[in-house]
Amino acid sequence: MKQQYIYLVFTKTGTWLSRTLNFFENSDYIHVSLGLDNPLNNLYSFGRTNPSNPFSGGFVVEDLSEGIYKRFEDTSLCIYRLKVTERQYYILRKKISPFIISKHSYRYNFIGLFGLWFNLPVNRSFHFFCSQFVSLALTQAGIYRPQKAFGLIKPCDLLQIKALELLYKGTIKSYINEKSYAIEA
Repeated sequence: MKQQYIYLVFTKTGTWLSRTLNFFENSDYIHVSLGLDNPLNNLYSFGRTNPSNPFSGGFVVEDLSEGIYKRFEDTSLCIYRLKVTERQYYILRKKISPFIISKHSYRYNFIGLFGLWFNLPVNRSFHFFCSQFVSLALTQAGIYRPQKAFGLIKPCDLLQIKALELLYKGTIKSYINEKSYAIEA
């Protein structure tokens, strides 16, 4: 089977929500997104659907040069590549497809964040937070085997995937200026 690559993109914007999350979970990165193609023009995650409103959350297709990232160019950024099989890649695309098609049906799992802080997973239909979504998608594709419930997985837990290959670490502004939106593979 042919090898494919997927990308895990970790960020920390410095918004008040990011700072609040960091207060409870002191980590270099507070948010994770999933990229299926290089260049990373489309990243899939759960976050702000309106960059100006932190309470408008749901499934998002992110672009590192737009939205919240355009407002916070000094956002910390770390990009990892992960080798997967052609079958895993196909399954992952298939699992993400309903989110893309029905993105307005999904909401951000704010209540789940509180559960995360108290080590109580909160699973709600059509509600996710970023690492909950990414870990679920990776697990359904047979790429990741979590040691805890999806509602308890933090972005830093996904950094523990052994086969991750670091491609970039810096700020979004530097990445856009230096890399011209693409990572050399």
